[in-house]
Amino acid sequence: MKRAAVLSRRAFGGFAGKLVVLGLAAPLAGCGFQLRQPPNFAFKSIYTDVAPTSVLGSELKRNLTAVGNVELITEGSQRMKAEVILDILQELREKIVVGTNAAGQVREFQLRLRFRFRLRTPQGKELIPETEMVQQRDISFNESAVLAKETEEALLFRSMQTDIVHQLLRRLAAVKEL
Repeated sequence: MKRAAVLSRRAFGGFAGKLVVLGLAAPLAGCGFQLRQPPNFAFKSIYTDVAPTSVLGSELKRNLTAVGNVELITEGSQRMKAEVILDILQELREKIVVGTNAAGQVREFQLRLRFRFRLRTPQGKELIPETEMVQQRDISFNESAVLAKETEEALLFRSMQTDIVHQLLRRLAAVKEL
């Protein structure tokens, strides 16, 4: 008799566990949750005049070609074949002192990445007016760990750069008509 009671409890426990999981998953099915999809652009080709030394520009070009449904044109002679032109007006990395100790030694920096752009057609119709995106991060500084802080700074700039590229792609995808 005890053995039968243990078996029925196990069977019920498995069934009850499945019910709990189903009960927790059901609200997610109706909430509209969906994984982020690659952006859909209203244009099939884009020209950009990214400087060859621009790290942010390289990541932008890599992301645009990875999307696959848009042709990236970077040669100036092919500029008029593009449906839209992405003008990169400014890309600026800043490192500003925001905190010092009593002896005047730096204790904290603020890292900023500024990016200004506009999107237009070859005929001059402005699709996205001149826009500035800014990312900033605070970083503490310690003289005894200079190399580690330089590495941390590089990682923070890379993180900000990735954020700006993703924001830019979302803004480009928000353009619905040329």
